[in-house]
This record gives sequence, structure tokens and C-alpha cells, in this order.
Amino acid sequence: MHNRLTAILLAATFGAVLVPAQSTPSPALLVLSKRDHTLSIVDPATLKVVARMPSGPDPHEVVAASDGQLAYISNYGFGQYNTITLVDLLAQKTLRAIDLGALHGPHGLDYTGGKLYFTAEANKVIGSYDPAADKIDWVMGTGQDRTHMVIVWKDLRRIATTNVSSGTVSILEKGEGGGGPPGGPPGGPPGASPGRGPGTPQWTQTVIPVGRGSEGFDVSPDGKEIWAANAQDGTVSVIEVASKKVDATLAANVRSANRLKFTPDGKLVLISCLGNADLTVIDAVTRREVKRIKIGRGAAGIQMQPDGARAFVACTPDNYVAIVDLKTLAVTGRIDAGQEPDGLAWAVRQ
Repeated sequence: MHNRLTAILLAATFGAVLVPAQSTPSPALLVLSKRDHTLSIVDPATLKVVARMPSGPDPHEVVAASDGQLAYISNYGFGQYNTITLVDLLAQKTLRAIDLGALHGPHGLDYTGGKLYFTAEANKVIGSYDPAADKIDWVMGTGQDRTHMVIVWKDLRRIATTNVSSGTVSILEKGEGGGGPPGGPPGGPPGASPGRGPGTPQWTQTVIPVGRGSEGFDVSPDGKEIWAANAQDGTVSVIEVASKKVDATLAANVRSANRLKFTPDGKLVLISCLGNADLTVIDAVTRREVKRIKIGRGAAGIQMQPDGARAFVACTPDNYVAIVDLKTLAVTGRIDAGQEPDGLAWAVRQ
């Protein structure tokens, strides 16, 4: 009954543009509002909202397709919902809800190799959705509690997740002998459950204990390290990808850490905390704190401008997105893109 009501409410609002629309810029900054249930398209040149569309219930993360034309929004609800909302960024129109069936609590998103990867926290799994076939074509369990965020390597051979309540990071790797999905090209992206039938990929998982409340994480631009922020311990775990082992645990004093992101050049790491007024900046080489930037009463999503000039930080309790100059490490402005902003993404048309 609840899912039917959700579908009715979504259908009633799909197609609506909630602010007078201008053409979608490229690149465009995408901002989710958890309170308003909207997705805003922001022009990074003017810092103005050019369009705002319905996001579906409890939006948490957003990602754009590789061509920059579509956006996908996870409707989380702590396991209450089983949908991902699809938005046409060029038409500035919410299209529909993608039904995940038995998979509930979608949160982390990544779009790689023409497919959408997502976590389903209530089911302790990650999966991939094929837009061309309009179906979920691969699911793999982690066996970990609150599998929350996900990053997929560009070669589609490695996936990492943070598992909040288990205090772990999972690294999943496709075996050398694995082929593509049934009927697909050898070596293609995952297309079926591992170990079932000839030609299917063989995936292995390494579970790495880190710290309590491991949530926000990122992979260094060179792909050699995974940094995970442990919200309950206030520490940061640095994992060496080659050995799949924790190389260092940093006493970063980042309790209630929500997100962690590398700058595009890999020199700095930014950490936001929902219960802290500071954005913590760490030197990725020396692994020492560089600065704490006052941004508000707390923050969640972080998104780096592709050229490395600025970072955008969703200050959820303050109802604005802070703009941070990455050269001066100072706040230079704010964006009003709805109440309780959280997930952020870039959309670049190809």
C-alpha cells in the first residue's frame, strides 16, 4: 500500500518544473533538497538555480549519466523505499520511478560503463541497472550491515563500498577468468550473479575492518588508496588498494563525518561532518590537517568542480550550499537550492 501511494504521488508531480526554467548549462551542478523533495539544476557560472524538479521521496544521492542528459536519484527512506527517480536534465522533467522490486533502501550511486550502480542498504547488496534494457542485471551481496556508498572503477573490474554499521569497507574484484553477461561480449561489465553458468564473471569480496561508522569515502585519483571517514570514532582509515589492507589510521577528529572527497589533483582531502561547523582539509601526502574551514552548523554532500577550482559543500542544517575556493581554502559564497541540501553531482553533456 505504501509503495502504491508513493507511486501515485510521484505520478502526480512528474513532468512539473517547480521554478521558471532556463536552458540547462553544461556543466551543471545538481543539488538535492531532502526537505523539499526536489532536484535543482544550478548554473556554476552564475550560481543561480535554473530549474527545479520533483525528486521522489527522501532523496539522498544523485548521479548523472555519462552523456549528461539524465540524472538518477536514490529514494532512501532508511529502507522504506525501493525506487530510483529518473530525471531528464535537458527537458528539465522528472520522468518516472525505477522500481527496484525487492531491493530497498537505495543510497549510494555511481554511473560507469553505461550502467547505474547502486547500493540497497536494507538487503546488504549492490546492484547494477541497465538503462538500455530497463532492468536490474546484476546483484551481489556484501553480508555487511548498512552497505551505504559505492564507487566503481572505470575498467569495471573493481568496486568498493562502505558498510556503516559493520565498520568495514568492501572491495569486490572481478576474476581474471570472468567473461561478460550471458550473450554479451567477453570481459564486459557485470551482468549476472557470480558463479552461475559459463561466461559469467567470478567476483570475490575482501572485507576490511576500518572504524565505527565508516560512511563517507573516496578513491584517490591515481586509484592506489581508499580513504574512509569513520563517523563514530572520528578517524580516517587509509587503505592500500593493492594489498587491500589498512595502511594508516588518522586521528582526524571528524566525529559525525558524513562525506570525504579528494580534490581532482589528489593533493587534498575534504571531510564534512553533520554535527560540526568545520570542513576539515587534510594533505593527502603528509596525511596531516591543513585547515578547518567554518562553513555552518554541519554539512553532508561534497562535490568538486572538475577543474579543481572550487568545492561545493551541502550545509544541510543551514539550508544552503557553501562554495569553497580550493586555492585559498576560504568560503566565497552560498547557493540557495532548497532546504536540507545533501547529494550533489555534476552533469556534463557529451
